[in-house]
Amino acid sequence: MSGRSRNPYGFWYRLAAAIAKPVLFVLVKRRWRGHEHMPTEGGFITAVNHISYFDPLTYGHFQYNSGRPPRLLAKASLFKIPFVGMVLRKTGQIPVHRGTADAALALRDAIAAVSKGECVAVYPEGTVTRDPQLWPMTAKTGAARIALTTGAPVIPVAQWGAHRIAPPYARGGRGNRRVWLVPRQTVHVVAGPPVDLSRHHGKALTPDVLKDATEDIMTAITALLADIRAEQPPAERHSMRGATSRRVAEG
Repeated sequence: MSGRSRNPYGFWYRLAAAIAKPVLFVLVKRRWRGHEHMPTEGGFITAVNHISYFDPLTYGHFQYNSGRPPRLLAKASLFKIPFVGMVLRKTGQIPVHRGTADAALALRDAIAAVSKGECVAVYPEGTVTRDPQLWPMTAKTGAARIALTTGAPVIPVAQWGAHRIAPPYARGGRGNRRVWLVPRQTVHVVAGPPVDLSRHHGKALTPDVLKDATEDIMTAITALLADIRAEQPPAERHSMRGATSRRVAEG
């Protein structure tokens, strides 16, 4: 651990790290950059792309080693898994009750956590990307709403490589959700400087403002991922709602 700050979550966070890190050391060749962009104090949001069901572990390892361990917004169903659910609760992760009357509670809890000076991690896409080439797709507005409500910075994080350990869906002809443990895979996790959301400050949080701020966040994540992959992202962002999607900003 980098020692940038004391782990604020105590025994259970350290226990989870002690269980997960040896496994990750065996499975993953780490290529990590950007810890210097993490605030050393005060609340902030990390906005992370989602390419695999395995990548919460690789991102979590990266973030833990920054000295600012995250409170991750996670599907409520995960909290029902024996032991896993207990660890998620004890480490302060935030359940997301999708499609229910309690769905707004996650946003409320995230805002409260950031306001108290904690790191809250958000997967803005809300699920593993459906883009055929695993580029970031159109996103939900939660991260932008948290940031513009609290005034806290958003740190974009891009990761690549975890999909080779646990391929999403049935891509690559490898079968659906099969796990590949060998050979050891290289996983890149890169954090960038805070997203400039200043043009949205002081505005009412209308749907258009939130969508524009969300696109600023996704553009920053996409640029980091394009650098990792040394590839050009598509001109149009994949959308879960149909063929029409927002244009990816160049540069």
